[in-house]
Amino acid sequence: MNTRRHFLQVAAAGGFVAFPFAARAQERRFAPEPGDWRTFDVTTRVDLNLSQGAASVWLPVPSVDSDWQRSLESSFTTNGRARQVADGREGTRILQVDFDAATKQPYVELTSRVQTRNRAVDWKRPTPVAMDAQSRAYWLRATQMIPTEGIVRETALKAVGDARTDVDKVHRIYEWVVANAHREPSVRGCGEGDVKAMLETGNLGGKCADISALFVGLCRSVGVPARDVYGVRLAPSAFGYKTLSGNSASLKGAQHCRAEVFLQAHGWVAMDPADVAKVMREETPTWIKTVSDPLVAPVYKSLYGGWEGNWMAFNTANDVNLPGARMGALHFLMYPVAEDRQGRFDSYAPDDFRYQITARELEA
Repeated sequence: MNTRRHFLQVAAAGGFVAFPFAARAQERRFAPEPGDWRTFDVTTRVDLNLSQGAASVWLPVPSVDSDWQRSLESSFTTNGRARQVADGREGTRILQVDFDAATKQPYVELTSRVQTRNRAVDWKRPTPVAMDAQSRAYWLRATQMIPTEGIVRETALKAVGDARTDVDKVHRIYEWVVANAHREPSVRGCGEGDVKAMLETGNLGGKCADISALFVGLCRSVGVPARDVYGVRLAPSAFGYKTLSGNSASLKGAQHCRAEVFLQAHGWVAMDPADVAKVMREETPTWIKTVSDPLVAPVYKSLYGGWEGNWMAFNTANDVNLPGARMGALHFLMYPVAEDRQGRFDSYAPDDFRYQITARELEA
């Protein structure tokens, strides 16, 4: 049975008084500014070996529509039984495909069209945005991996000190995370995002899902709505940073988690301390340990309030329950997921769990 279906996606997002950041005259340039939209067709293909019988696959579908991303049409082909499903109040879209044990060479290929562009808040032009009480409570909530009390709140209170406004609190937390957390290349995938474990062990080394979750948890614990944004890099950086680039022909391992905070004077604002840590650790053979380094300074400055549009968001969901899954909820859905009767496949081992992701940019 081969099927081909089309569907549309929608979701949510949104949109910060400048602070001095150290820099040097000879620093590299990194300054994303809102501009033209870029259009990409992003294709994910999964091929399964059904040696353990029947299996199911779940693929994240772009579910964010905002002033920096438009999630347009998606289509798929498969020789399994497929349906579009959703998880949670955020409208996270998922393609679920079930394969019988008798299916020969089971596969699914999903293509999604998205438009993306750079983000940069204009700190000099506040545009107050209201958030209703229900939404505020939701974006301040604790999740399985991101508690907001105990050691998380204690750490956040030390980080913010005497800061009282949401802008001041976020700025100090951003500084604290960059100063205390670090990129750890040996961590598998994007990390687990277990904030409590990081703080209790004192090991703040990790990857993007760890560092972004730490930032989000600290913000939430002092009353600033915040969220992780899970996605994948699609293309090279326009500013020449190799660690901030994606290889469009092969995006396995290009998944990346960013963050947003909601500020009363600016709405949802982009944040990415994890990419600052990545540039410091991996852009050069030598680990850079100061944000005043000319390679790091522009990234440190610009990723506080902005990010580059060579990246696509899937969703902002945590504690994701996959419909029909036998295993428990996922902290996040950023990778293809598959299960058979033996359990869940290892999404962090794409050479064993065979999938590929590619992107093709369309001319304007």
